[in-house]
Amino acid sequence: MEKLMYMVMLEKSKTYNRVTKKVITEHVENIRRLDDAGKLEICGVFKGYPGMAGMYILKTESREEAEEICKSEPLVVGEYAKYKLVALQIANRENNYLL
Repeated sequence: MEKLMYMVMLEKSKTYNRVTKKVITEHVENIRRLDDAGKLEICGVFKGYPGMAGMYILKTESREEAEEICKSEPLVVGEYAKYKLVALQIANRENNYLL
């Protein structure tokens, strides 16, 4: 069975420059909750890519679960960012790097 993770790309909206400290704090708390629940593989901020805020790679049971996580992201809820959700098929030693 193929192993999937879900990559979330956060793209800044036109109102991103108005994001508040409260929203950033909620965003970080959300990341912590995902990490504590074992749903977060990695996350980070893009440097040198105008318009892009950052990304997550999520470990979820389904695309629907990943979609719900995206919809509850504080930057998305506040309309400071939009998201793109992409399925990522994992290549590793166990599956011979998809050969």
